[in-house]
Amino acid sequence: MSEAKNDRRDFLKMSALAGAASLSAKAFAEEESGDQGLPKRQLGRTGEKVSILCLGGWHIGSVKDESEAIRIMHAAIDEGLTFFDNAWDYHEGGSEEIMGKGLAQDGKRDQVFLMTKNCNRDAKGTRQCLEDSLRRLKTDHLDLWQFHEINYDNDPDWIVDEGALAEALKAQEEGKVRYIGFTGHKSPHIHLKMLEKHAWDTVQMPINPCDYFYRSFLNEVVPRANARGVAPIGMKSLAGGRLASENVCTPSEAIRFALSQPISSLVTGIESMEILKQNIGIARSFKPLEGEELQNLLTKVKPVAGDGRHERFKSTQAFDSGYHRNQHGFT
Repeated sequence: MSEAKNDRRDFLKMSALAGAASLSAKAFAEEESGDQGLPKRQLGRTGEKVSILCLGGWHIGSVKDESEAIRIMHAAIDEGLTFFDNAWDYHEGGSEEIMGKGLAQDGKRDQVFLMTKNCNRDAKGTRQCLEDSLRRLKTDHLDLWQFHEINYDNDPDWIVDEGALAEALKAQEEGKVRYIGFTGHKSPHIHLKMLEKHAWDTVQMPINPCDYFYRSFLNEVVPRANARGVAPIGMKSLAGGRLASENVCTPSEAIRFALSQPISSLVTGIESMEILKQNIGIARSFKPLEGEELQNLLTKVKPVAGDGRHERFKSTQAFDSGYHRNQHGFT
């Protein structure tokens, strides 16, 4: 195919996305303002509604001053950002510990939709992850529990064959877990394999402008998930910060792009009050990227997107957690 025809094909694809973007989020779920004015969306078929931004647990655990981390979390809740993310292995449990301390104050736990992640693949380890997370987070139940970093081709088989899924379903029957999902940042084909293993409630994946052109979760996984009523949750909207630091696009463009897609919420890293204020402002005034504005963004991003230079978490193990690398026998 000639270069001219390739360019024409890409232009038509981008034009189609630009034309559909204004409808995608609305078709997926009607947004409504929370009490504090932050929009909410439906969480798939669960019937729950969550804030369109989710506070990332890894980043809150990286705040050096514990009191400041708690202040950020409380301010987020006051602003209507009430979907909280975490994982059993973040900062060796430190993220869950500090989040638990913050949510234990002044009835904050009852004000949030709390999600954390299970890092094990067998039944015994899964139960241990659950009990550890409940203790650290100072709660008797999780609103959402997701299998973390489904990044390797054999992970979906391990989850079933080693008993992790059965144990998670048992925990759900016990009332310790309300909803169950999975996450990963490696490859759409692994997510698609995982979707076949169970009627999941949620699936978390990278959603950013570069993803549109490279091993695209947006194009391959999101439609399949929505067709099944599985709520897509976005992450890595700035590709770990690279899209901003490398001047690929602005934080506002990246977050708006992600929120313009048919996802339930977007996990964002918030390490300071300044970033919280910035992201709340973007979400509160959110208007979908559409038409020429969206097409211009995709055209700008395309030259540096197709080779994956800004999404190396898809092509290397360097961004997998040490826990999961060791789990698979990699040092």
